Parts: sequence; C-alpha cells; structure tokens
Amino acid sequence: MWPELSLIAGPPHLAATAPGSPRSRGGAPADTLAAGAALAAIVLTVVVWSFSTMAAVPTLAELDAKPTHVPESVLLKRKVEDAAAKEALAARAQAKKDARTKRAAIFKRAEKYVAEYKARERSLIQMRRAAKSTGTFFVEPEAKLAVVVRIRGIMGVSPKVRKIMQLLRLRQINNAVFVRLNRATLQMLQMVVPYVAWGYPNVKTVREIIYKRGFGKINKQRIPLSDNSVVEEALGKHDIICVEDLIHEIATVGPAFKEANNFLWPFKLSSPLGGFSKKLLHFNEGGEAGNRETHINKLVQRML
Repeated sequence: MWPELSLIAGPPHLAATAPGSPRSRGGAPADTLAAGAALAAIVLTVVVWSFSTMAAVPTLAELDAKPTHVPESVLLKRKVEDAAAKEALAARAQAKKDARTKRAAIFKRAEKYVAEYKARERSLIQMRRAAKSTGTFFVEPEAKLAVVVRIRGIMGVSPKVRKIMQLLRLRQINNAVFVRLNRATLQMLQMVVPYVAWGYPNVKTVREIIYKRGFGKINKQRIPLSDNSVVEEALGKHDIICVEDLIHEIATVGPAFKEANNFLWPFKLSSPLGGFSKKLLHFNEGGEAGNRETHINKLVQRML
C-alpha cells in the first residue's frame, strides 16, 4: 500500500520483547510501548498521506488558468457567425440611410408636383382674365385624360359593345378606369355611351380615387397601394417610385402612362349617394350617361 507502512514495526529500540523479558524503566510492559509506537506511526502516516492528496487536487483558480482545448470546427463556426452579424448590422445601417435618402427625395418630388399643378392653374386663370379684358374668347386646352365609370349592365347588347367594355376593363357596374383620349378611344366611348358616364377629371379627383380605391396589379394579383415599395417594385424602371409619382404620371398623361394605367386595377366604386336619377338618358337630357366633361368630378366624389 504505502511506503510509510514500514514504520508500523517502529524503531529498533522500541521493538517488542519476547514474553518473559524484563519490564521497561517506567515499569510498563515492553509490548504495550511497542503497540503505542505502532499506533502513532499509523496516525502520522495517514496525516502525511492526507496532506499530500490535498496538495494534488487543483483549485478552481488553477482550473480556470489552465488552457482548454476548443475544436477547430467550433472556432470556425464562431468566426462565421461573427462575420454574419457584422454584415447584418452594416446592412441594417445602410438600409436606414437609404430609406432616409429616398424619403427626402419623395418629399422633394411631391413639392415639385404641387408647385407644377399650381403654376398650371394660375396660368389658365391669367389667360382667361386676359381674354376677358380684351373681349376675345379663350379656348380651353384639349383634355388628354378621361375617367370612365360603368353605370349599367350589358345584358342583351351587341357583341361589339361587350368587347369594347372588356377592352376598357369595365367588367362590373360601378367600375372606373382612366383612359387616354385620342381618336380611337373617343370612337370606343361613343359606341358605349348608354352604358358609361365619363368626363375630364382634375388632379384632386385623380389623387383621391387612387388613394382611396387604388389597387395595383402584380403577378395578376390585386395588391393594395399601402406602401411606396409596391409602386417602386412594379414601375421603378420608369422612374415611378411612389404614389405621388403615379398620380403625376396619370394626371399629366406622361410618357409612361400606359404602364402606369395598366398597373392600376380597375377601381371599384360604390353606388352614388342618392343613387342615379335617370341612367337611360344622356347627361345633356338630364340623365347620367355620356360625356359629363368636368362634372364627372362631382359624380366620382359621390361614389368614393
């Protein structure tokens, strides 16, 4: 077991004597002294072994100080995760910066459009006043845009009228669309006069109908215009990145009018407050159908 156990026998001068040997100086038997010496040696050996064992057990501080082996795969994983976290943080910061820049650009565009609308309106007013002061006639500029509202069904009508309604995307009653006015579209509107009401919308009507009833067409799905990103995703290549750009392109019949108008889903309006008075008669006869010119704005306001 332990080397120290050799001390059990005790020192030579304390070795046990044979029976019948003479007693020690103090009068105690020699075997009793030998047993006490052996017990003391055993206790001393146990104490020494205990201290040596305690010295061999490392403390918590020593364990922490010792370097631990980490697998290479774990180190590589930590490195990749740290790099990904840094990239994500940088991407979020860049996205916030881009959003602030884009928001500022959108505000500037909106202010420019408002100034443009006001300048055009002031120009028309000045020309009307100049014509009135000189006693001449002022001819209003020819309208380029029309809003067409379907007010009747097409049961029992000719296939040509039905086809024109499909081309205009007016498949349901109270649907409305924007149309660029030219010779072809005027002829189409003339053929479907009994079933539609149309006229020349102002900027206010265009803005309200898009904001209140506007939906976009993305992958043949009807998507609400709740965010400028929807418009930018579909029309960004035409420099239309927000709803105000879309309104400006429609109201001014810009170069990307066709793409912007096709992006807009046909507007689903409500029945007008108070209902239609005489849908079978033309507007000039006191009815609702046909060309209402600028009076279409009042009808659209009642149907929003």
